[in-house]
Amino acid sequence: MSFKNKNILIIGASSGIGLSLAKDLQTKEANLYLASRKKPELSGDFNYIELDVTDFDGELDSLPEEIHGLVYCPGTINLKPFQRLKEEDFLSDFKINALGAVKVVQKVLKNLKAAKGSSIVLFSTVAVNTGLSFHASIASAKGALQAIGLSMAAELAPSKIRVNVVAPSLTATPLANNLLSSEEKKDASNKRHPIGRYGKPEDISNAAAFLLNPENSWITGQVLGVDGGMEKVRNI
Repeated sequence: MSFKNKNILIIGASSGIGLSLAKDLQTKEANLYLASRKKPELSGDFNYIELDVTDFDGELDSLPEEIHGLVYCPGTINLKPFQRLKEEDFLSDFKINALGAVKVVQKVLKNLKAAKGSSIVLFSTVAVNTGLSFHASIASAKGALQAIGLSMAAELAPSKIRVNVVAPSLTATPLANNLLSSEEKKDASNKRHPIGRYGKPEDISNAAAFLLNPENSWITGQVLGVDGGMEKVRNI
């Protein structure tokens, strides 16, 4: 898989899945444009754009005319009992997970169209289609993003822009530190997944790279569960 001469924009590449994807695409010779609040600790060549997805204006104006791939990685893990969730929790999760993606895509849509064959990858969560306690706020925000992605896939297909969604389960990223902070928590998470372990950033970034790959240009409008079997598989 080569991304030589392909311009790839990753939003939220400073850690976790976004950083894992950036490292992978760097070995595949992509021209990387990494946008985040903090500069990624990444060697080699890449273009850094300081960006806050909740408040930006002209930060993405310096992108090249053609963008062949856009990956939106920002997310939240705001797990609370339903009774304790406030309006601000729902609004904050929605702004980062869904509205931020909308604003970014709208900002770079002309660049994606100019590539005459591009790919957008968004990230949902297994909690959208699997009822999980304490996930009401984040599941609703990611559910909105998932619906937005499928709608965009239909609308942008005539412009040769593919839109797909990756829906992971618990993955060892900085966002999930509290959920994997002890051996007991790690063991419990392993047991919840039919495949026998929680996710690694590479598990998710590999799926994103697959969907970005122009060789897979007949795939659009899909929600790909990368979740160790949590949504669909039951061990009896």
